[in-house]
Amino acid sequence: MPVSLPPALELSLDLLRCPTCRERSLHPDRGALRCPAGHTFDVARHGYASLLTGTRATSGDDAAMVRARSRFLATGGYAPLRQAVARLAADSVPERGTVVDVGCGTGYYLAGVLDRLPGARGLGLDTSVRAVRAAARAHDRAAAATWDVFRPFPLADAVADVVLDVFAPRNPAEFSRVLRPAGRLVVARPTGRHLAELRGRVPGMVTVDPAKEQRLHRAMAPHFTAVVTERVEYPVAVVGPDALDLVGMTPSARHLSRADLGCGGLLPERVTVSVLITAYRPR
Repeated sequence: MPVSLPPALELSLDLLRCPTCRERSLHPDRGALRCPAGHTFDVARHGYASLLTGTRATSGDDAAMVRARSRFLATGGYAPLRQAVARLAADSVPERGTVVDVGCGTGYYLAGVLDRLPGARGLGLDTSVRAVRAAARAHDRAAAATWDVFRPFPLADAVADVVLDVFAPRNPAEFSRVLRPAGRLVVARPTGRHLAELRGRVPGMVTVDPAKEQRLHRAMAPHFTAVVTERVEYPVAVVGPDALDLVGMTPSARHLSRADLGCGGLLPERVTVSVLITAYRPR
């Protein structure tokens, strides 16, 4: 039985372009998306568009990571971070604007922005099928599609008022292409103090490269000018399962098992959230 298009996806169709043709728009066709040349893309029963073609990236969150992320975010541990991202993003979005979240994960930050902007619509892109399933349900004005951030986005030029990149890989040239001239890019990334208590106790935790910030600025410089940078830092109490979920939602989860964590016995009861958020404007 054909799947009808979710309202949020239908609302965002004008943003999308055929990933194969690159120039042609997509239109609904019996529960799928089709371009005038006949390329067809499934709309999953979970509500997202399956646009990723060819060789599949393997770095996206798996099912266990997505479940851990959803559980931890539901505790509110990252709520102040979401509020800061939403505030910086909402400053430049018109009343009926468009927000694109690249590497959207479960749609947590995209939903936070849309909550502040009653007239805006959102679109989340992520490699992980498990993540976009959640993102498609994150907000009634948020659509979601599978895509690899390192490839040219399946989006028209100059369609976004805001592009979000929160703890995600970056593609500055594509960010610049899809942003409107007066648009804003919001990039959030961890500092060296982020979750430092975990790295001090758990062998195998991924560390933050000290040169990462310099690489970010070099990559952004040809396309963007930084407008403002804010540091969001605060302690979060984590106990039992929450601590395990915090580890389980990070890239470190690919290198650790519950045996490595001693069923939570090694984990601290309080961790530091420390993130830099920069708002950029296109050059």
